[in-house]
Amino acid sequence: MKIAKKSDIGKVRKSNQDACSAGELPDGTVWAVVCDGMGGASGGDIASTTAVRIISERITSSFRDGMSSNSIRSLLFSSIEAANSVVFEMSRSNSALEGMGTTVVAAVISGGAAYIAHAGDSRAYRIFDNTISQITRDHSIVQAMVEKGELTPNEAKGHPRKNIITRALGVDANILIDFSEEPFCEGDMLLICTDGLTNFVESEEIYNIMRTPGKGDFADRLVALANENGGRDNITVVTISS
Repeated sequence: MKIAKKSDIGKVRKSNQDACSAGELPDGTVWAVVCDGMGGASGGDIASTTAVRIISERITSSFRDGMSSNSIRSLLFSSIEAANSVVFEMSRSNSALEGMGTTVVAAVISGGAAYIAHAGDSRAYRIFDNTISQITRDHSIVQAMVEKGELTPNEAKGHPRKNIITRALGVDANILIDFSEEPFCEGDMLLICTDGLTNFVESEEIYNIMRTPGKGDFADRLVALANENGGRDNITVVTISS
């Protein structure tokens, strides 16, 4: 499988509070993690980089060939929970970091399936056949309003509270995590990204780039388009192609 990743400060922000990592294990299993930090002058950066480091280390040290889907789910959950505990304790022990946290999307692709765990509004998409499908559900105030019928999806895009999330890693002692298991077949692609991409690039544009050969890898091209469309946030993208 081919992995491409890129994290960019964008055109407006003074620092990059996103972080990501990805890799391939000896048996061909691929993993990835993306985080979008929040809180304080440096808190967001510390939260996201710490979470990515811990989750990456847990996955790479604990994954075993032949793990069942339940075991992979447990691995993802324990990795995120470990990162949550560390970030939460850091925020409690240092007043300058109080309230910091981060979104998280972590994925493992193994045995013809993609396993995704997440909290917050960073997203995972599966691109297959002639379709782009959002796997994750945003944990945000605006998404909850859409689900209640109080907003249309189009109204939600420009809503002033669209960046307020209802779940994050590191803000509480415990974290509620969503989990998805999706088929991942030959020719499929997985995209994991922060809202710096999805707030400025429509799903159709993402699909067109992911399905169109071009100069540069998918991550570079998606980040470039987000910057062309405003770049008003940090942008982080990981793509995995089978």
